[in-house]
Amino acid sequence: MRLNNLLKSASLKQKVVVAIAGADNRESIDFVIEALTLKLAKFLLVGDEYVIRKYLNENSIPDDEALQIVHAISKEDAAHLAVRAVDSNQATILMKGNIPSRLLLKTVLNNAYGLKSTSGLSHVAVFEIPDYQQLLIVTDAAMNIAPSLMEKKYIIENAVKVANSIGIVNPNVIALAAVEEVNPSMQATIDAAALTLMNRRGQIKNCQIEGPLALDNAISVISARQKGIDSEIAGKADIIVVPNIEVGNVLYKSLVYFGKAKVGAFIVGAKTPIVFTSRADSLEAKLYSLALSICSL
Repeated sequence: MRLNNLLKSASLKQKVVVAIAGADNRESIDFVIEALTLKLAKFLLVGDEYVIRKYLNENSIPDDEALQIVHAISKEDAAHLAVRAVDSNQATILMKGNIPSRLLLKTVLNNAYGLKSTSGLSHVAVFEIPDYQQLLIVTDAAMNIAPSLMEKKYIIENAVKVANSIGIVNPNVIALAAVEEVNPSMQATIDAAALTLMNRRGQIKNCQIEGPLALDNAISVISARQKGIDSEIAGKADIIVVPNIEVGNVLYKSLVYFGKAKVGAFIVGAKTPIVFTSRADSLEAKLYSLALSICSL
């Protein structure tokens, strides 16, 4: 499986409607046009109608009937209108456009809407890395700041569902830390060991968990053997669970900028997928993120 395969898989599914909160900017319109060209989805463009039409008129639109514009008088209004569209089933997927992250998340979590679910929200990123033998999922790099043990449990469960949706059955999950042994002074090692035990006792299902492991032992069988780690999944990570958002953020950006990895990412755990890209993300990354969210439905 490669990320390009996700684009094809998403294009073959029944077309969903994506509500973009803050679509009144050139980057969002460029993305929409490319997504329409690839036949990925239909779109509800929420934002300043004048600006949206201005950018649309500068381009050739592959499918006018796949677009609908909803005028918003402010970024806050755009957030509420987009979330309301998903809540009322006018749209299936929510996507962040030119709008503050905190504003959109605050609206998603508003009790006036029905987007919250019984599980918690987490950010799941799927990487295609040169010279790594398989897709690699990293979680959580953008949502949970310093997750507790039980929060890490639902972070893993969310990631496992995403792995299943892209064809990874019974994924290998590595609970990341700086060392391989439990150290009472390092909470990440304690949590990792607890998650491993919870998995073996059936409290976390449909995956295999090993931890604590450092990054080299998570992705390199040779490194794991050299350190004498007795584990069937060490060095073969499908999912890496980071201990906190700083580690996740640095790993995410290192893979993209130093490792030249391709990536798709979205927020899982709400009643609908949330494509939560930033303006710094490439057009390719945004398309992969949308395709990933469509395949997860």
